Order: sequence, then structure tokens, then C-alpha cells
Amino acid sequence: MAQQRLPVRKIREVLRLKAVGLSDRKIAAAIGSARSTVQECLRRAREAGIGWPPDLTDEALHARLYERSVPLSSRPQPDFAQLHAELARAGVTRLLLWQEYKAAHPDGWQYSAFRDQYRQWLSSRELVLRQNHAPGEKLFVDYAGQTIPIVDRSSGEARPAQIFVAVLGCSNYTYAEVTCPPI
Repeated sequence: MAQQRLPVRKIREVLRLKAVGLSDRKIAAAIGSARSTVQECLRRAREAGIGWPPDLTDEALHARLYERSVPLSSRPQPDFAQLHAELARAGVTRLLLWQEYKAAHPDGWQYSAFRDQYRQWLSSRELVLRQNHAPGEKLFVDYAGQTIPIVDRSSGEARPAQIFVAVLGCSNYTYAEVTCPPI
């Protein structure tokens, strides 16, 4: 799991307490964070040449500590509209799309940056469809997804089965049942 970034207020406190001479453990206890997070913050401050007191605004301090080493814009960008359309197909995942992207662009984004940029692109699209349903007014029914194999215990024969799903519009109560075609 990735380390959490400290808020600027805590970054300033870490730098102040380190300048006073406290150990990383004591600083971590004082700000209520992990020692590794404190060490990472101090490492970034050392690499950025920031000491105590930092004569930077909050935004500038955060940017200097957490700026990307290679800007995302210099990497080849995927066509997110096409990726979004691909995700609608059965069996297609973000990981699969990233693997295809990485095969085509070995110097491209890593998976976490790929996901973040896709999420950012997705949030820029304003697609909201609110539907209000009166109780008992609508029932939505369909067969969900791909078939699953059901094995007959006596003969060992596998038959494809479908999953029937029904959902009430207002309450979202769901009913699901596996159905097999007759032999």
C-alpha cells in the first residue's frame, strides 16, 4: 500500500521538530504518523534542499516535496475514450488495458498513474442519470453476464447455466436464480 502524503501543516511540524533535534520515532509519535512516513518526508525535504524554517507558501512546499520526477505529459497518453468503450465489453479490465498499453509503450505510465489518469478523465465527464422510481412501479429483469458451468453429480457432465436477475426499481431488492436448459 502506498504511503500517505502528509498535510502541509504536519510537514512543517516534522521539519521544525527535526531542527530541534528530535528522533524520527519521537516526531512520528508527536504528529500521530508512522516513522516511515516521517523518514520519507525528511528524505524528500533533504532532496529538495528544504530546511527549517521553509520560506515557501503551503502550495509551493507541497509541490517541491511531491513533484513528479518525470511529468505525466511527457509520457505517451492513451485514448481514454477508446479505453472507456473497451471496458464496456465483457471480460475487459483496466489491468488488461494497461498491459496492452504498456506493451505498445514500454516507457509509458505505470499502472497506478494509468488508473489515476483514467479516473481523472472519467470524472471530467459529466454523466449522471438520476432515476426516481415509485415503490412497486418497475421491475428490471435480465440474464446477467456470461454462462457458468454446472456439473451433474451423477454423470459428471457440465452444462452451461445462466444467472437470472430481477431488481425492484425503488428499493433495489434483488432476486437471482441460476437457470439451466433442460437435458
